[in-house]
Amino acid sequence: MSNSDMPLRAVLPPRRSLLTLAAGGVAAAALPACSLPTRLPAVPRGGASTATVLGLPNERFFPTEAAGQVALQREFVAAGQRKLVTRGLPPTAPLPELDLLGISGGGENGAFGAGLLNGWTERGDRPEFFLVTGISTGALSAPFAFLGSAWDAKLKSVYTDITLADIIVQRNFTAAIWHDGMADNTPLFGTISRYIDEALLTEIARAYDGGRLLLIGTSNLDAQMPVIWNIGAIAKSGHPKALDTIRRILLASSAIPGAFAPVLFDVTQDGKPFQELHVDGGAFAQVFLYPNSVSQYRRERMAKRVPVAPARAWVIRDGRLDPEWASVDRRTMGIASRAVASMISSAGYNDVWRIYSAAERDGVDYNLAFIGRDFTVEYDKPFEQSYMRPLFEYGRERALRGDAWVKRPPT
Repeated sequence: MSNSDMPLRAVLPPRRSLLTLAAGGVAAAALPACSLPTRLPAVPRGGASTATVLGLPNERFFPTEAAGQVALQREFVAAGQRKLVTRGLPPTAPLPELDLLGISGGGENGAFGAGLLNGWTERGDRPEFFLVTGISTGALSAPFAFLGSAWDAKLKSVYTDITLADIIVQRNFTAAIWHDGMADNTPLFGTISRYIDEALLTEIARAYDGGRLLLIGTSNLDAQMPVIWNIGAIAKSGHPKALDTIRRILLASSAIPGAFAPVLFDVTQDGKPFQELHVDGGAFAQVFLYPNSVSQYRRERMAKRVPVAPARAWVIRDGRLDPEWASVDRRTMGIASRAVASMISSAGYNDVWRIYSAAERDGVDYNLAFIGRDFTVEYDKPFEQSYMRPLFEYGRERALRGDAWVKRPPT
């Protein structure tokens, strides 16, 4: 990943419930088996970065590899040049101020970010974002945040209208052996497909043409690598499989390993067919912003006293940054799920600090929003509207009051 890090848990049940599903699979591991899910061979060792889904040279990036870092930097520079052309400025003109938005994972807590963005629009000072990134719940929020305030109503609907039936069909414990996840997330793909349609695809392509970037993170399980998908370039390509691919990317970004079925991508490498297994981008990070290569490029220009675009980083942490107390059952599944939830929480906290450190170093104005201790509504069942709707309003009211953002993560 990068120094600033490497995202639809918007439509996922609470993480503690899903983690229990995943942990519960272990209990079924001793049951007799007869058949297992099948797939094509994985891309051979070391070949992941040369495999392609749609045949586009910039359809995705591999930020843990040197070539991937260079390709990402090139994509950012190209977007900046398109932005200048759109504004009728020469290629040598300095870029205007750039607003960069990263939206984290967090399950049903994505209602907070959706409410914040809606309230920000109502307040009247929400910028147009040069870059929007998303992982997990942030992956579903990101397209609407990227397209701007005109899409706020759909963003709100994602977090306040959907029920658990729109997300998963729970399987029994034998799914640990007979299936590839403890829940069937086919309903989630249908939900994604209702919101991510041809009209949205067209608008994303137009924004990409105008010099803006929409990046979504998944995890390639075979290669054990994070993958950053260039949604704008895919939308712009005109490829007949572009829309379906984007929907599958969003599904993969939300596929909690063990709890949800992973997503298979058909790829080719050296002319041969393979399949990749992708899951939740949160396996590597809860939120990411710009890659290390862009950071280095910016620092080098600053060192040479070459003008760089002023930039503001906006990080929406769809979750809390203080510990969430819970009485843990003295049972294997309860202990395991609580431990995994603790690791996820810790990763989210570390991510916002890592982005803060990178922003400080690179001269980027840092802004962070997260769910505070003053939000006290609780929930017992997955995807409860009695929790999601108050959380949406909480985020909206925080934005309207102007106190949603802090300049430094809490210690």
